[in-house]
Amino acid sequence: MCILSDQDIRERLEQKTLGIEPYQEKHLTPNGYDLTVKEVVLRASQEKIHAGEAVVPPMSSFLISTKEYVRMPPDAAGQLWIRSSYARRGVLAAFGKVEAGFEGELTIGCFNSSHEPVKVPVGDRFCQIAFEKMHRVPEKLYKDRSGNYQGQRGVTLAR
Repeated sequence: MCILSDQDIRERLEQKTLGIEPYQEKHLTPNGYDLTVKEVVLRASQEKIHAGEAVVPPMSSFLISTKEYVRMPPDAAGQLWIRSSYARRGVLAAFGKVEAGFEGELTIGCFNSSHEPVKVPVGDRFCQIAFEKMHRVPEKLYKDRSGNYQGQRGVTLAR
């Protein structure tokens, strides 16, 4: 596998073989794209925050959804990485691969491991997606294998 560069990402966006909506050039990095917070759900109270900022209590879990709707190409998978500013405040996140052929907003499970509340502003850059080109196109894309979360919007709980 190889990681797509900023130039590769721009080319694929122009060719419409990759989609990021809304797209902001300032969120493009040398080897990925920064995704922003659309919604935060505090697990303990089930409170949903769509504006302003979420205040996540110490030692508690929360979910976020990305504002960006991502359309993955058939020949690439996505790898998510938390931004270091959140990691330095004690936020841990569970990231899996974003499968070839997936499209939708992403839901990310998180945990505030610190002993202080953590503020998560809606609209803030939370994680980066790096696009990994695969050597071959899979026999079946995500939508054809399971597709459980295809087209999801907002925080989506396990199905």
